[in-house]
Amino acid sequence: MEPSHAAGPDTQEATTMTAGQQLRHAPPSLHPDVVPAYAPPESDSDESWVWSQIKAEARRDADDEPALASFLYATVLSHPSLERSLAFHLANKLCSSTLVSTLLYDLFVGSLAAHPTIRAAAVADLLAVRSRDPACAGFSHCLLNYKGFLAVQAHRVAHVLWAQNRRALALALQSRVAEVFAVDIHPAATIGKGILLDAAVIGETAVVGDNVSILHHVTLGGTGNAVGDRHPKIGDGVLIGAGATILGNVLIGASAKIGAGSVVLIDVPATSTAVGNPARLIDDDIPGESMDHTSFIQQWSNYTI
Repeated sequence: MEPSHAAGPDTQEATTMTAGQQLRHAPPSLHPDVVPAYAPPESDSDESWVWSQIKAEARRDADDEPALASFLYATVLSHPSLERSLAFHLANKLCSSTLVSTLLYDLFVGSLAAHPTIRAAAVADLLAVRSRDPACAGFSHCLLNYKGFLAVQAHRVAHVLWAQNRRALALALQSRVAEVFAVDIHPAATIGKGILLDAAVIGETAVVGDNVSILHHVTLGGTGNAVGDRHPKIGDGVLIGAGATILGNVLIGASAKIGAGSVVLIDVPATSTAVGNPARLIDDDIPGESMDHTSFIQQWSNYTI
């Protein structure tokens, strides 16, 4: 469904030039090899560069595919900044008959404006997804279509609400995010920057560091018999493979790797690899950028297809 224009700025100025004219005035897209694997230092120039790439891609796509032109103008090209485009898009994705888009837009844009670290984290996430996910066709593709990316951005706003003791609204937002994006992150959980996330369930007292990659169907949960601080702590640069489950207040050290399908109930030292059910440790190098969560099988199994 095409998003409503009610929650965002007027699109008249953005439509004074054709999509082709705007594309010719846009900066050229950079080759994927130029995009750094880790987020650059936080600064306004980083956000400006990513935003210019998003607009250039949106202009190109609007010109190439007229069926998407209205959507791209309403969601990207009519907005003066990344924060307003993101707020508009989240508001229209998460709104319902009783949770109106204008209310959500004001909530998102206010949080993004008041907390520069949230904007910087969104930029770092865009860079992370673009560099680590070979299926990501561009920054605009991530911004508009990646459920995991959008869920993390909405979570950061819910986390602010939780810290402000606006917990009813934070929990309502969490529920709506889980319903729309199939990603369930408790608003009290702490999430770093430079995050690639496919789909996950992340518990209340979980902590996820910077430059972490979490693939689909991952659970960071409790054991069921603990209270208080009861969820995993994930260090910087960790890779968690598809279908992995990490339970309890365990520490996954920096640059560790959790193999696909593993069940982890113990601490994993930094730069180590945990595989199996229950997981055991094997040696490995730094996995944060490699996205390799299956080659460990050759080290402990002679099973072949």
